[in-house]
Amino acid sequence: MNNQEIKALSADQLKEQIVQEKERLLRLKFAHAVSPIENPIRIRAARKQIARLMTELTAKSSQQQ
Repeated sequence: MNNQEIKALSADQLKEQIVQEKERLLRLKFAHAVSPIENPIRIRAARKQIARLMTELTAKSSQQQ
């Protein structure tokens, strides 16, 4: 999901995406703890995606006020 797609989402959709990405990150961390995953950079990418989503959610909420 790129930045343009993130900006097109509503606040509710952003919250839903954040929950999904956090669950994905948690599963990746557990998988990596049990046995090293093939591409550990996916953990970093998931964290950055969560940050992008949260940044856009903050921007949308501050615009509404």
